[in-house]
Amino acid sequence: MSRLAAGVVLVTAREVPLDPDDPSAPLGEDVGMTATAFLSVSLDPPLVLVSLRNGSRMDDLLDEQPLWAVSVLSESQRHIAGRFAMKGRISDRLLFEDIPYVRGEVADAPLVGGALATLECRTEQRVTAGDHTLVIGRVLAASLPGDEGGPLAYFKGKYRQLG
Repeated sequence: MSRLAAGVVLVTAREVPLDPDDPSAPLGEDVGMTATAFLSVSLDPPLVLVSLRNGSRMDDLLDEQPLWAVSVLSESQRHIAGRFAMKGRISDRLLFEDIPYVRGEVADAPLVGGALATLECRTEQRVTAGDHTLVIGRVLAASLPGDEGGPLAYFKGKYRQLG
């Protein structure tokens, strides 16, 4: 499957507060994950799918947090993709520290500045498929914040640019 070129996205979500009923409870931490298994499922209704490794932090989070976001990365954002794909990485709080982003109005999740497109989603369905979970989300909001450059692609185990 490494011979199949794929676009690269950053999937983000905010952890549910420890005590959602207590307004003074600390807010949940932002979590992010690089994904290449992401696709459009339907236009009516607008649905997308992301594949998550079973038991990953994002899989566990999206099992309890139905709202999440996707930033479609541009070719100039290879460093972001690499940072959120690292194994044994530092805390997500530090990963977001110097990346420009805005907080989505619907999902309250980070949307990366300069991304080619951003989506805010609500989980509609989760399907176990082998060692992954396919998360199907309804797109609640979409925007096109950046139009500079082309998409970041992944092919034969490396990030690539088109052209």
